[in-house]
Amino acid sequence: MTQDHDAIVARLLDRLKPKAKSLIVTVYGDAVAHHGGNAWLGSVIELVRPLGLNERIVRTSVFRLSKEEWLVSQQLGRRSYYRLTESGRRRFEAAHERIYRPSTRPWDGKWTLVITGTAIPAGEDRESLRRDLGWLGFGQLAAGVKLHPDPDETALRLLLADSPVARNVVVMRAETLPLTAADGLGDIIRGCWDLDRLAADYTGFLETFRPVWQSLKDEPDLDPELCFTVRTLLMHGYRRALLRDPMLPDELLGTDWPGTAARQLCRNLYRLVQAPAESHLMAVLETAEGPVPEAHPSYYARFGGL
Repeated sequence: MTQDHDAIVARLLDRLKPKAKSLIVTVYGDAVAHHGGNAWLGSVIELVRPLGLNERIVRTSVFRLSKEEWLVSQQLGRRSYYRLTESGRRRFEAAHERIYRPSTRPWDGKWTLVITGTAIPAGEDRESLRRDLGWLGFGQLAAGVKLHPDPDETALRLLLADSPVARNVVVMRAETLPLTAADGLGDIIRGCWDLDRLAADYTGFLETFRPVWQSLKDEPDLDPELCFTVRTLLMHGYRRALLRDPMLPDELLGTDWPGTAARQLCRNLYRLVQAPAESHLMAVLETAEGPVPEAHPSYYARFGGL
């Protein structure tokens, strides 16, 4: 990379201040998982070197990720290979579903309510259900009542199918009637979701990556290593904001909602660096199966719905 490219990466790292474990999970979920799913640790160390991670930090982080059941290891001779665990893969697929989900469709004015009341005693199961519903974008309307205007019903069905307390949960639909004052609905939305913080997150993302787009969009030959580094940090930064986004319909958000601009910028920059980034990944990554397999064509079209 040139001095100018080094400056781009240094600025991104200074703005994002990413943690080593999170970066490695991003590399696995956004790149390795689509090319066979496992990687020789030495090639992972090489991939993340431009991200400011040295060998000692990578080895320590991978060890901790294994303890946390994100990664599982396989020893072949003197080499260690790591892949996402099944639970780690599911968690990342859930994140991908939110990241690459097409823009919200027109809202029909209906709400989905998940009601538990006091049927579920306090404890790990109730906290797990609360956390997982929040992951799906549900807001807290009242004690024991979560709501969302347009949730992913397939994901909600799977969540309840896996929940040990599903028999205590009631899912209902409600409708916004013309009797509802606009200000009253706005107060409910602001009470259920911290949209001010989310808007600030998206604004920060735009301020971080717009200069990168301006610097790279007219370069005739993009450096593959730089593109892989930018792509990794792009998805790391975008996911940081998006995974807190309840994905409310446009009708419930202002016309100047920064999430819309952030989505467009992420799509454009991702498409710009995608091919060179893949070239770098294919040159560096080594798997237990030998040559790195090509990613499925759907991988290259992930931003088609954005």
